[in-house]
Amino acid sequence: MKSIRLRPGKEKSLLKGHPWIFDGAVAKGGADSGETVRIESHEGRFLAWAAFSPKSRIRARVWSFEESARIDEAFFAERVARAIEARKLWRIESDAMRLIHGESDGLPGLVVDRYGDTLVAQMTSCGTERFKPTLCKVLISQTGLGKLYERSDGSVRALEGLPESSGWLAGEGPVDLLIREHGWRLGLDIARGHKTGFYLDQRDNRQRFFQWTAQRAFAQVLNCFSYTGGFTVAALAGGAGFVTSVDSSAPALEQAKAQLRLNGLDDSRTETLDADVNASLRRFLQEGRRFDAIVLDPPKFAPTSAHAERAARAYKDINRLALQLLRPGGVLFTFSCSGGISADLFHKIVASAGIDAGVDAFISEKLGGAPDHPMTLCFPEGEYLKGLVLVRKT
Repeated sequence: MKSIRLRPGKEKSLLKGHPWIFDGAVAKGGADSGETVRIESHEGRFLAWAAFSPKSRIRARVWSFEESARIDEAFFAERVARAIEARKLWRIESDAMRLIHGESDGLPGLVVDRYGDTLVAQMTSCGTERFKPTLCKVLISQTGLGKLYERSDGSVRALEGLPESSGWLAGEGPVDLLIREHGWRLGLDIARGHKTGFYLDQRDNRQRFFQWTAQRAFAQVLNCFSYTGGFTVAALAGGAGFVTSVDSSAPALEQAKAQLRLNGLDDSRTETLDADVNASLRRFLQEGRRFDAIVLDPPKFAPTSAHAERAARAYKDINRLALQLLRPGGVLFTFSCSGGISADLFHKIVASAGIDAGVDAFISEKLGGAPDHPMTLCFPEGEYLKGLVLVRKT
């Protein structure tokens, strides 16, 4: 077994259970891509078993902190079984859920979502790529499902020196699927949709927006970066008078229209705009339009902290415009899914946007990802989705 020796003092994060070893912490040692290595302190003391990544800034990702562990099929079977069992701790109102959430489930670089009888996996690290056949076998065995589709086509693969990869790993079936969520029916495309096909992490936030709409009877709702219309469905189901959905993807907007038909919702109470969100917000201001509720759910502006400054400007701009477009007493659901933007920084960005807009608001709620996308005490980076519910002061 190959070993990686750390520089003096660089074992501190590992002793706290954090699963990443950065390149700057490594004193010596190397291995093949994805190979399991023994991580040792500068003095030679065992720290962890990890998957080596020769090209990534995260040079190794920990599989286990137990010296007696063996990283083999039995190890992965136990980890997958434990993750599936953990999902029983939460009441999930859907037949779709995240089964494996990477580091939070002790399987760094592996994300697995279940959509009915179909599994969709993302393998974004050298370790998961090396063990792909084993992981495929274990996932099928532990879930009892026969269909597994791969969506390892995100940009993070390039950081690992890995090519994009997608397609059926086991079984075969349709890629256009229907799921149930909080009593709604929603369609998705696991081959071409974002992430693994859908934003399951926003499941409970869509339900919360539905509840706000049912309580407040919003007359005019604006859904920005609307994608396939999950928040639009929630608003109309809650009794919103009219919903404007804005996205720059025409196929996503067509799917959003199909969602309305699936749920028997009146499409005369909606409009979809294939347009840039920033430009649309500015045009709405010029036209004097105002809204009772706005959803801002933008894409990942800052994948890492290195992008935080540029992303902060983008988040501030759209929140400033949205706050100006809100009627007094209006409600803004605003989100960041950027790992490089902490919850505290996001709060400061939105506060600064309010100052520039000349608008103050109550922070009514703080939101996060659905519980099947967990964050652990040892891995705070798992808190990638942050949200605020703001009520504009009258």
